[in-house]
Amino acid sequence: MNELSKLLIASYERATGKKLLEPEPESGKEAEALFEAPFALLSHGTEPDPILQYGNRTALRLWEMDWEAFTSMPSRLTAERAERGERERLLHDARTKGYSDGYRGVRISSSGRRFDIIDAVIWNVVDDHGLYRGQAAMIPRWKYLSDGN
Repeated sequence: MNELSKLLIASYERATGKKLLEPEPESGKEAEALFEAPFALLSHGTEPDPILQYGNRTALRLWEMDWEAFTSMPSRLTAERAERGERERLLHDARTKGYSDGYRGVRISSSGRRFDIIDAVIWNVVDDHGLYRGQAAMIPRWKYLSDGN
């Protein structure tokens, strides 16, 4: 898991020019630092219908899932059906430009709890050799919505 963590950290910095974690974790502690980060972090691979390959503790709590369930789910299912078209446009935009920031949209947990993600950053996960490995999202803020929203 530490290799994926290093890849997420490095690809974020390459795409945005910013650090994902401040202060930077000690070498070998990247996986723990990302998993315990106060923001939600998730990533998916390159499958035709991309599957989530990572979710930190905050993401698992937001979507109300355990690791096994989260990392076997197609990433499109993190959004309600009505939100999926906008989500796809955003992912395409990020894939074309390298990253997209300031995104806001409604997501839904496994129990049906809806929440608004605020100022999300989506970026291409690209390794040191320029190989595209998927996409990731960092969600620094969210707000739970009442049943009527």
